[in-house]
Amino acid sequence: MTDLKKIRVAIIIVMFGLFISGVTAFPLLHELNFIANLLADDLNPANHTGLTHWILRVREGLDVTYQAYPFIGYGTDWLAFAHLMIMLFFILPYRDPIRYEGVLHVGIWSSLLIFPLALICGAIREIPIYWRLIDCSFGVFCIPPLIYAIRLTRRLPS
Repeated sequence: MTDLKKIRVAIIIVMFGLFISGVTAFPLLHELNFIANLLADDLNPANHTGLTHWILRVREGLDVTYQAYPFIGYGTDWLAFAHLMIMLFFILPYRDPIRYEGVLHVGIWSSLLIFPLALICGAIREIPIYWRLIDCSFGVFCIPPLIYAIRLTRRLPS
């Protein structure tokens, strides 16, 4: 496989992650209802611990909030939209990695900045540490293909 094809595969991995993150942010309550029903027959978070408690608590919070204030869901719609729009920026280095190598660097910085955001804001919002680490995983999984793409881009003839 040529370096250009390897670069494109690495970029597609990042784009796929952004796409999945985006489209799954639209139906949050439906997803949480599905997962909650898989995890427990009793949907009362007080009757569970750990990850099950957290998922049931978030599901309950969204359910109550969406019933009283459905417009709050619009915020996660914008979150989803932002992931999809960020994904589109990676089309530039996919097509011309030499010219748009800077987009790959921005992707790395964005991935690195996930860590302080998740760890600081997550603590302020009382998000359990294990969930904040899950949020950090996007940075963990995004950085290696971007570094790989940058290294291969530098080997391409200009």
